Amino acid sequence: MRADRVFAYGTAAGLLGDLLLGDPRRGHPVAVFGRAAGAVERRLWRDDRGRGVLHTVVCAGGAVAVGALASRVVRRSPLASVALTGVATWAVVGGTSLAREARTIGRALEAGDVEAARARLPHLCGRDPQALDADGIARAVVESVAENTSDAVVGALVWGAVGGVPGLLGFRAVNTLDAMVGHKSSRYLRYGWASARLDDIAGWPGARLTAVLATVAGSDPRGAVRAWRADADRHPSPNAGPVEASFAGALGVRLGGTLSYGGRVEHRPVLNEEGRAVEVADIERAVRLSRRVSWLALGVSAAARRVVRGKRS
Repeated sequence: MRADRVFAYGTAAGLLGDLLLGDPRRGHPVAVFGRAAGAVERRLWRDDRGRGVLHTVVCAGGAVAVGALASRVVRRSPLASVALTGVATWAVVGGTSLAREARTIGRALEAGDVEAARARLPHLCGRDPQALDADGIARAVVESVAENTSDAVVGALVWGAVGGVPGLLGFRAVNTLDAMVGHKSSRYLRYGWASARLDDIAGWPGARLTAVLATVAGSDPRGAVRAWRADADRHPSPNAGPVEASFAGALGVRLGGTLSYGGRVEHRPVLNEEGRAVEVADIERAVRLSRRVSWLALGVSAAARRVVRGKRS
């Protein structure tokens, strides 16, 4: 079986597995990787960029090496190769967990239970929930759905198309390292520099594809394009900017503005200023848009893999 078909069948099976099964309660491969990366950090940590580079190389490189070794072991069996790609895809994507958490918060807000929504918000993003009212929580959820559509699904599929199973695992490793050490705290400002920069690079193509597909799949393509062009570069993140701006335009809502992380208040520019304020019902609309974008990304990635394979033949 050709490699492009192995990828197409395997990633489709992996996305279906995520849709039907979600993430395991215990022993998730990403959690296992996180514990291993934490152990490496305990060995290597110094307030030094060089140590951080080594940490990134060991952890992300180790994930890529595991993927390459596993692919080599099964390369003579098409069925085993499809199964490996499917398991790897299921392990690295998180669309179902993302949708589940967003909808749980949405149901709490619909019931008027703001405290329950605040209690659940940290499962989805790092905002300070006590600083948010119901509308602020809804906006935070929509922004998190948009950004994580790229980080938890589309980016992985893009790198899978480029590098197969090693690409899938490598992208998730880089993204996880950024979440662990890539933030600008006093402990990680230098040590996490390499992980944060590598995540920006790895996330670049997936973020742009997510923005394009949100424009195609949303209810207001012109609004999505307008918001993306006008506001994406104003966002402090080079990858979250296009994604959140295109989602804002596609949904017809305003995102961005004042928010709080870890007691630190940030005043971010408003994305799609012509839109209306986010409402609780927009959480479900954002989840559905995320689903459409994810399946379109599968099709685009499979087609890209086929083109790359054809050029190599």
